[in-house]
Amino acid sequence: MRTVSGSMASDGILDPDGATEYLKRWKGRIDQMAADTQAMSDRLGQLRVSADDGDGLVEVTIDSTGMLIDVQFAQRIQRVAPDVVSRAVLRAMQQAKLKAAQRSQQIIAETMGPDSVAARAIAERVTQQLQPPAGDPPVPGVAG
Repeated sequence: MRTVSGSMASDGILDPDGATEYLKRWKGRIDQMAADTQAMSDRLGQLRVSADDGDGLVEVTIDSTGMLIDVQFAQRIQRVAPDVVSRAVLRAMQQAKLKAAQRSQQIIAETMGPDSVAARAIAERVTQQLQPPAGDPPVPGVAG
């Protein structure tokens, strides 16, 4: 007898008990991956990250996709030039996206496991989604 993918074969015919056990283990792995993926999706769906501009003018809150959920302006914003406010919002958004990317990667590793090929692919996609495009100039005051 020889082993074929974890079940016994004799003259090319699979042992029914071995094949059944193999399929049960395979289904168990698939079910666990589905549960882990659902847990990851739920946690990412609840993720909210806030960051400020570093000068106390603006605080933004985003979700795991980088979508702006809330923006809060300090009272002194009324005494600041509009271009300063614009840069402050952009700095706060970039900071929030950096935090969201880090937190998303942590959630993915915790739910899917750090050695999961699927987890690495998802984490890479999330990071690409939250990072500024390669050709974009950096916003002053944001370490990327």
